[in-house]
Amino acid sequence: MTIEGDHICKSYDGRQILKDVSFHISEDNAYVITGPSGAGKTTLIRILLGLERPDSGGVHLLGDYKYPWINAGVVFQEDRLCMDFSAVRNVSMVNRRISDAMAREELMQLLPKESLDKPVRELSGGMRRRVCIVRACIIPSDVIIMDEPFAGLDEENRKKALQYINRVRKSTPLVLTSHSAEDLAFCRRIRIGEDITLPDQGGNYGNK
Repeated sequence: MTIEGDHICKSYDGRQILKDVSFHISEDNAYVITGPSGAGKTTLIRILLGLERPDSGGVHLLGDYKYPWINAGVVFQEDRLCMDFSAVRNVSMVNRRISDAMAREELMQLLPKESLDKPVRELSGGMRRRVCIVRACIIPSDVIIMDEPFAGLDEENRKKALQYINRVRKSTPLVLTSHSAEDLAFCRRIRIGEDITLPDQGGNYGNK
């Protein structure tokens, strides 16, 4: 599957957030949407997911694709967890094919065993973020989309989370936003506004 963004523009209350943004997302590759706060990274994610409509331009799904929407595993900026449920239940409930045992095995790669059966409201912000990452990665999907997935993670857990994501996604394309370019040199860039410094990995997209 290939996802193309075609000259996307979006404004709110007369203020242009996205201006003529184009990109090309294909299998086997990872992409990072870069730019300063307020540049429209989350807006672009929401347009990708079909949660908002652009003022002009659009998102096109190419190839043998059955549905008019993107089948994605998603980490939103907010956690969107069921706070009274355990980490295991929050992960297993998203798909009938995912058992509690499967969820537990995946979560143990990023979280201590003793945290898995506690209500997630009792976990730290960083732990809850790791639950969100596992939940997004375990869902059978055509693309994994993550909006600031490493918020609240220290350096060690950020690296572990990145290793986990890259290990489990295999050939599934990855799209994420991040304020920090650390450890993201493997990603191609989708630039929004003023870009952060990131080594070129064979693809630059964004505002024209």
